[in-house]
Parts: sequence; structure tokens; C-alpha cells
Amino acid sequence: MIELSKSDKERCILIGVSTRLVNKAETEELLDELTLLAGTAGADVAARIIQDRDRIDPAYFIGKGKVEELKSVIEQHNIPLVIFDDDLAGVQVKNLEREFGCKVLDRSALILDIFASRAKTMEAKTQVELAQLQYLLPRLTRQWTHLSKQYGGIGTKGPGETQIETDRRMIRTRISHLKEKLERIGRQRVTQRKGRSKHTRAALVGYTNVGKSTLLNVLSGSEVFVENRLFATLDPTTRLVPLGQGVDILMTDTIGFIRKLPHHLVASFKSTLEEITEADMLIHVVDLTSRTFEDQIRIVHDTLNDLGCGSKPTLMVFNKIDRLVDRSILQVVARDHPRSVFVSAVRGINLLGLKSQVLALLEKEFVERVFTISQSRQKLISYLHTVGEVRETTYEDNEVVLRLRMPKREAERVTQLVENEGR
Repeated sequence: MIELSKSDKERCILIGVSTRLVNKAETEELLDELTLLAGTAGADVAARIIQDRDRIDPAYFIGKGKVEELKSVIEQHNIPLVIFDDDLAGVQVKNLEREFGCKVLDRSALILDIFASRAKTMEAKTQVELAQLQYLLPRLTRQWTHLSKQYGGIGTKGPGETQIETDRRMIRTRISHLKEKLERIGRQRVTQRKGRSKHTRAALVGYTNVGKSTLLNVLSGSEVFVENRLFATLDPTTRLVPLGQGVDILMTDTIGFIRKLPHHLVASFKSTLEEITEADMLIHVVDLTSRTFEDQIRIVHDTLNDLGCGSKPTLMVFNKIDRLVDRSILQVVARDHPRSVFVSAVRGINLLGLKSQVLALLEKEFVERVFTISQSRQKLISYLHTVGEVRETTYEDNEVVLRLRMPKREAERVTQLVENEGR
């Protein structure tokens, strides 16, 4: 018996499959997250279904018997949307839509739809469209009836509406055009970062909806867009944050990570994610009130490793401590994560402690070097401005003296470069 809730919003049924690799408890957690994603997209979850299977059905993903059971429920309650927590093959979606008579989305399609509705800038819109087209391309063999204009609502935003009858050649041409456009935007970002190179750069990273934007707002006194929804921030926002003791740092709010993030999306957001790869240090924000925060930490670490950023100096910031019911968890977390600080961005709790920890990380992971270089070596002087924070510049006769703060891992290489080419 499947009981459905009622709502005026577009109602949907969520489906997860528990296998030998993913147990039922893990599937429940994933469906909790899928419920948040559906809510972010504007849907109301009428029912959640978990099926236990030894292996995935190649034709329907779930078993034929479960398909028949759901078909009856969908027809009886006029459900317009079914969302699967895993990626579906094109033939599976085609078969399921034919049986159910309604839209069928997988997790990737839902996330792409959310991104399409959240994209505001030209860069974000371009990145999302590229990801959607790359998702669409291998699925052109099926009939895209769920993107036709007879349907509305979730899963229909972006290029789908205009690309129903477009063949592979035209989509590949469009993908090529979008990639070139993003390359141009990427070059512009490099130029922007060069203009900010005199400051040490920190990137706020973490799971989606953990409070990164709120934290940036209170630290910088700015008004970055904040909303209690997943993926409220798609475009990186950089602000100057004073740490005290005459030290300022550039802090960038970046896109939140999530489990099973579509790989097309990661590839498309390359220029955005470069804000993380180019940062001198990472500030990993964690929602301490989430019952799955340890899993979220692991997912963020895995994603950072995939980006080649896993070894960057990192400070763990456990947020939302004002909402903790059991505060004994603080001692356990502090023991398991020695380089960490506990804050509440909303209430402004322990922000001075956070700034102090960032300063301590700067002192531990960064060093200052003084270089004296002939003023004629402008190329070398310009390069030094990109590898660290120029704290002081003085001129003596035909030489320039730079006091430079840089990561310890770069110091020896840069020193040898200056010795070999500086004079």
C-alpha cells in the first residue's frame, strides 16, 4: 500500500533502489537528500519508494512488478512526475514514461533543472546549458516527450524545450560553441585573478546549504545572496575580509558540492571551480546539525581530491552550533578534526576565533621572503606578484625590493628562480 500526501504543487514520487552495494539505511539518507532537491525544484513529494533488488533491471531499473504497482498509483492519483535517485539509461526512461504516462527524471536531470532555474549570470547560464546538452546528447535515441510543450514544470527548463527536434550534429555544434565561450570567460577570470594577486586567497568550500554565503557576508560585511535552499550560489563571489593585525584576505564563496553530482556539471563549471584550484587555502564549512555531516565531509574531500586540491592548507569550520541540541558532540568533533573552529554565522558566534585560526594557518603555511631585483626584470617582478601577496615594495637606485608572503611549498622554488634570473 502506497500512501500519498496531497499538495497544490507539482507532486512527485521518489524512487530509490537498495542493493548489495547500497543498503537500505544509505538509500533512505539519499532519498532524504533527493527530497530536498525536489523541494528546491518546486515539487512536493507525495511518496517515497525503496525497492530491494540484487541487481538493476536493464529495461526498467526497478522490477516489472513494481512498475505495474506504481503505474496503478500514478493513474489513480494523477501523479505528473516520478524521480529516480540514480542515473537512468535512455531506454529505461523511455520504457518507464511509456508505462507510467508521465515525466520520469533521474537525479542528474533534476539537479540540472535546479541549476537552470538558479543560473543568473551569463557564465552560469552557459555552463548549465553545456551540461544539459552533454546530458541530452547520448539520450537522443529516445523520444523526448517529457520535454515537449504539452508538459510544464520541473525538468523542462533550459535547452530541452528548444532542442527536441535537434539532431546530434547541431547539438555538437552548439556544445563546441559553448565550450569556446567558456574558454573566453575562463581567460577573463585569469585576468581578474591577476588583479587580485596582491592578497592571499581563500576559498569557502563545503556541501551545499551549509552556510558558506552567510559566513562570507558576516566576515566581509557584504550582501551575498543567501537562501535556505540547495545550490543558492552558482557563481563565485569574492570579497575582502579583514582578519586583524593589519592583514586582509580575499575570500571566495563557491558552489556547494553534493552526492552524485553530475560529472557533466563538474566539467561545465570548470572556470568556476578554478577559483578553488587557484586559492592559497581552503575554508571547509560544515553544517554540524546535519546527521550526515561526516559523510558530507568525506564527499567534499573526495571532490577536492578529484580537482587536485586535496593537499591545500585547509581549516575546518563547523557552522550552526547555535542550533545544536546535544553540545557534547563538540568535544568529539574537535578530537577527530584538530584543525577546526566552531561558529554560528547567523548569530555571529566565535567569528573572532575563526579569524584568529585563519591568521594562525597563514603563519604556519606561509612564509615571508624579501627579494631584491633589478627594475629591468619586469617580467620576473610581475610573476612574483602572482605567486604571493606583496606586503611591501621599496625602490633603491635601479632595484626594487619586494617583501612577499607565499605558500611554504612555493618558497624554495621561487627563491631559486629569483637567484637564477633576478640579477
